[in-house]
Amino acid sequence: MPTVKTFINDTGTVGELTGAELEAFNADRAQMQAEAQAEIDAQTAKLAARKNVLNKLGLTTDEAAALLG
Repeated sequence: MPTVKTFINDTGTVGELTGAELEAFNADRAQMQAEAQAEIDAQTAKLAARKNVLNKLGLTTDEAAALLG
């Protein structure tokens, strides 16, 4: 594959990525994005569960914070 003109600056070194390096970079980036999305989904589910419990108890978030201190 031809060299792709993608530059890396995070280590202070500027260079070009080869096709294999670019594929590895894109795979790493996709994995990091998937992990970040999984964390967002987990946090969203946790917040929804908390809200569900508060609704069942008939409490607002402020009231729960005051009770739990």
